[in-house]
Amino acid sequence: MDGRTKLSILLMSGCQALMNSTTSIMISSAALVSLLLLGDDKSLATVPVTAVVTGTALMTIPASLFMRQVGRKAGFLCGAFLGIVGAAICSYSIYIGNFWGFAFGAMFVGMYTAFGNYYRFAAVDVAGIKNRSKAVSYVLAGGLIAGFLGPQIASHSKDLFLPYTYLGPYLAIIVLGILAMLLISFVSIPKMSVHQASGEQRPLLEIIKQPTFIVAVLSAMIGFGVMSLVMTATPLAMVGCGHQHSDSFNVISWHVVAMYGPSFFTGSLISRFGEYKIIFVGALLGMASVMVALMGLELMNFYVALVLLGLSWNFMFIGGTTLVTTTYKPSETSKVQGMNDFLVFGTVATASLASGQLQEHFGWIVVNLGALPLLGLVMVLTLWNMPMFKRMRTAA
Repeated sequence: MDGRTKLSILLMSGCQALMNSTTSIMISSAALVSLLLLGDDKSLATVPVTAVVTGTALMTIPASLFMRQVGRKAGFLCGAFLGIVGAAICSYSIYIGNFWGFAFGAMFVGMYTAFGNYYRFAAVDVAGIKNRSKAVSYVLAGGLIAGFLGPQIASHSKDLFLPYTYLGPYLAIIVLGILAMLLISFVSIPKMSVHQASGEQRPLLEIIKQPTFIVAVLSAMIGFGVMSLVMTATPLAMVGCGHQHSDSFNVISWHVVAMYGPSFFTGSLISRFGEYKIIFVGALLGMASVMVALMGLELMNFYVALVLLGLSWNFMFIGGTTLVTTTYKPSETSKVQGMNDFLVFGTVATASLASGQLQEHFGWIVVNLGALPLLGLVMVLTLWNMPMFKRMRTAA
């Protein structure tokens, strides 16, 4: 990669860091804000987190189509502006004590995430097919900064504007959005050529029916869905077990570090071992996370389980993202990427909503048990479709 390409990827990695810091602020604090704004029905505490993911799912396909028309840079700027609007609504809702207004603002923050999730695909546009796994990894590695920055912003600013607890973190999101817009303005992303944009396209169903597409999307769907299911419930479970709010911030912080830290070498691992093996290992790490969570409710159990969960997400999501880019032609980019992310974040929205209900009515153990069959499905399908095993079945 030349210097200009590396600079663009570095800037998008910075944008990813700012966006994920916004997301980690929401994840680490939104459920706790809800506890302050709600009455007796605490089962609604995860609704704002679900609203974030719902906003992401609903905007995913429109964001892809919008960027196809106006370009990725304009789309990223639009997305950051939506995040600023959402944070402003959340801040005002905290000020007046309105839970549903807070959830509404959270949905706009999710729309920002829908645009920002295309940073990883934009990295492929910038770096080219040959360097796609490393480009995706390096952009997602920006989330490593978010692992420290987001939860720490939430922790240290939550009491800045007392008696309006947690107002500080949502005002901080506005600042993060402005910084993201500044970075995006310096990114250089090649525009799709007329030939690429208007080339022959297969029906979407034909693309979706490919075994490779199925494995790729299921890996990202389940990897992200399981992570959302468990992570969304974690602050509630920890507080319910008697741990401090600061402990839940620190656990989420290390979880986010584990999500993005391996990205510095995940691309190299994919290049060496292939997407299928990395996805399989990711599902295996998810199983290990569940096992640790089921072994006890001590603080260390939460730390280890959430770190393993973060590693699982990294391998499954980056592996699935890289694999899905092999299933479509340039002219099919927008519709396939849009469908991929709609399926992924639709799953995440469902998982985050189910998380609060499961945690409230059945508890932490059931939340974790719900992840096992999903991870097992990915492991079976990955092995069944892995090229090595395909060749063995063909020979047999």
